[in-house]
Amino acid sequence: MNTQGHELNYRSAVSYCTAKIILEDDTTPKKKVSKAMRAYLERAKAHDEFMKEQLIQYNIGKRHLANMMGEDPETFTQDDVDKAIEYLFPSGLFEPRARPLMKPPDEVFPARKAAEFDESGRPHHFLFYTGRSHLFQLYYDIADHFSSLNDFEDKMIRKHLKPDTTQKIITSGSMWITKQELEKILVETVSDREYSRFVTIMDRLIEHPYSYRLKEFVEKFRKPMLSGTSALEIPKPQYDADGRAYVTTKECPRKSARADVTVRSPGTGKITINGQPLEYFENIQDREQLLFPLIFTNAVGTVDVEATVTGGGPTGQAGAVRLGIALGLRCFLSQDVVERMRIAGLLQRDYRRRERKKPGQAGARRKYTWKKR
Repeated sequence: MNTQGHELNYRSAVSYCTAKIILEDDTTPKKKVSKAMRAYLERAKAHDEFMKEQLIQYNIGKRHLANMMGEDPETFTQDDVDKAIEYLFPSGLFEPRARPLMKPPDEVFPARKAAEFDESGRPHHFLFYTGRSHLFQLYYDIADHFSSLNDFEDKMIRKHLKPDTTQKIITSGSMWITKQELEKILVETVSDREYSRFVTIMDRLIEHPYSYRLKEFVEKFRKPMLSGTSALEIPKPQYDADGRAYVTTKECPRKSARADVTVRSPGTGKITINGQPLEYFENIQDREQLLFPLIFTNAVGTVDVEATVTGGGPTGQAGAVRLGIALGLRCFLSQDVVERMRIAGLLQRDYRRRERKKPGQAGARRKYTWKKR
């Protein structure tokens, strides 16, 4: 019995050591992949295959376009593609989304986030469960910068030193990036309220006397104002039977009014609204609103304006025609004048509307007279 027992113990020990050696050499246990990670990998694989297919189609289309233009496909750049499309597809459509588009897939399709968790499903970022970790990380970084600037200011006060005003961040000529551009940087959606909060916080950061220490951080979220003008789609003028250039801007809105405005150059200063002269508007203020773009650009008497406006009242119709005149004048003015028009607000749609009456009140803001007895 003892001999058999020793033999069994010996065999079990040998088998255990052998299994341990094999496990250490070859069969190291693998980590289990979570369902979330498996789903992400599947989506990432499908996205990569889709982007590869789109890139192949883009290269084929670019090669065909180069052959049509008689150019070398190997040296055909994106600028050549844009010029070729503009030449081959002349269009009177003023809506940018209605025009042909041929861009690399990376510019057309939005970027995807990288994996925010490991194989076991643990998130990498400590703000993962906020739903928008990049946005709240940006808020966290701004608060951290505020704290560091305040500490530095306290140190300078103890040394009886004042901030250097010559190094102050200059904001003239630049503006904050738009909400869409911020979403592109963060690869996350941002609401209007969150974007306005971001702008307010960054304005407070710039007002700090030692904000110049964070100049690189601030400049990441600012852009020159000229880029706003270049981003505007300025249509090219067309020519009528008399050889005069003209531009028609359709569906110019103001409140409930909509106007189609045609600006012709050169002209004699003739203005017609729905087939009638400027006296179509009885109120002098409405006439002044309509003439303001022409006066601002010194174009009175040099262009003719033909407008067709429907809906709304006189004020709304005058505002709609004014916007159409301003948008049409861009084609006949220099870039500097267009930039001054943009800064003056002539190229911006006026979204204001009449505020509704509130229940329990005499009007939108007006209250009933309060009587104690």
